[in-house]
Order: sequence, then C-alpha cells, then structure tokens
Amino acid sequence: VLVALVVLGAPPAAGVGLSGVFQEMVKGECHFINGTEKVRLVQKYFYNREEFVRFDSDVGRHVGLTPFGEKVARNLNSDPARLEYLRNAVDTFCRRNYEVSTPFLVERRVPPSVSISLVPSSSQAGPGRLLCSVLDFYPSAIQVRWFQGQQELSAHVVATDIVPNGDWTYQLLVLLETPPQRGLSYSCQVEHVSLEQPLRRHWELPPDAARSKTLTGVGGFVLGFVFLALGLGFYLRKKSS
Repeated sequence: VLVALVVLGAPPAAGVGLSGVFQEMVKGECHFINGTEKVRLVQKYFYNREEFVRFDSDVGRHVGLTPFGEKVARNLNSDPARLEYLRNAVDTFCRRNYEVSTPFLVERRVPPSVSISLVPSSSQAGPGRLLCSVLDFYPSAIQVRWFQGQQELSAHVVATDIVPNGDWTYQLLVLLETPPQRGLSYSCQVEHVSLEQPLRRHWELPPDAARSKTLTGVGGFVLGFVFLALGLGFYLRKKSS
C-alpha cells in the first residue's frame, strides 16, 4: 500500500515559478512468514524522501527516526485509539488481504516459454552467440543455466535483469558469450516453481553447407561408380555367354 501526497502552494501567477514542492508519503508493508503464521505490519512515514517515523507491530508503537520524527512519534503514541487500530491491522488488513490475494499472487503459477536463438556478435568473430529467451513466467524467482553436453557452463554467461511485462508475468534473457562449436550440443535449462522438473531446450550448430555439398557430391560419385561397375560386369558376362 503506497499513498503519496504532493502538496503544492497556490497556483503561481503567469511567469512566476513555484515557491517550493513538498512531498509527504506513507508506506504500509505486510511481512508474512510461513503463510500467515507470523505476520508483521510496518508503516513508514516519509517527508521529502526521508523516513522520519515508523510504526512496527512487533514494537507496538511509533518510533521517531529523526529529531522531528521523535516529536511526531510522541504525539501519535499519545492516541490510544490509533495505536489499537494499527495493532489490530495485522489481522484486519494484513491477514485479510493475504487470504483475498493468495489465489492470484501466492498460488498463481505460469510456466515459462523457453527458446534458443543464434544472435550475431559485432565484437567477436564466429557464427554468433547463443541467446536463451525465457518469457511470460510467474512468479519472478527463476534459475537459468547453460550446458555444453552434460557440463555446466558457469563462466561467460550474461543475464539481463528479470523484467516485468506489465501483465503479472516476467521475462529474462541469458546470453552465452562463448561462440558455439560444430559437433557439440548446447542446452538451456530452466528451473521454476511452475515446472515439475527442469525444462531443457537443446541446440546444435547446423552442418556447414559447403561441406555438406562436397560430401553429397562424393557420395554421388561413389554410388555412380558402383552402378557402372555392376553394369560393366553384367555386360561382360552376357557377352561371354
């Protein structure tokens, strides 16, 4: 819960700048341990981005964090009804909202979509670099690892931050900086709470086109020679008979 209040002076006359901008913000946080077994409410008060007073349900009263905040805390603590309201908010606000939001925020699971692509590298020579795209998953906690065969590649791996998509899902890109080698298999492994077991995507560098054409030509030549030998042998046997 975040409430921000920006207090501006009276609208200035044309061509006259504002005399000042003041910001007061109250931020409420609910901390949950093992579901609702242990719940803690923390309410923080800020003035121009500086926290000056805090209420902690584990303490049961307001605590001043600045000289001015100490005066405000004494004033707030002198109101028994206010203190009782905040202490009860552990149940009436935190626990209640946990039960309401649990199906969507806590129990919700969206498995990731995983793909591997070869992206060009402008700084290094070679066929490019392998990029593992992990998209549209929830919740945000996730682990992505690169493998060459069965060996994990922990070095030369660069990942973006986990980025929210704006629709309660997230995305992550993980780049393998070393260029892939022909004849080797590469895998991107993803572990996420929505998956019963780690999800792997495999990738291999496709065969070289010129080499493939050469091998095809050699194979065709050998096959043609075999048929020529068989035909010549059949002709000579028929002629001798």
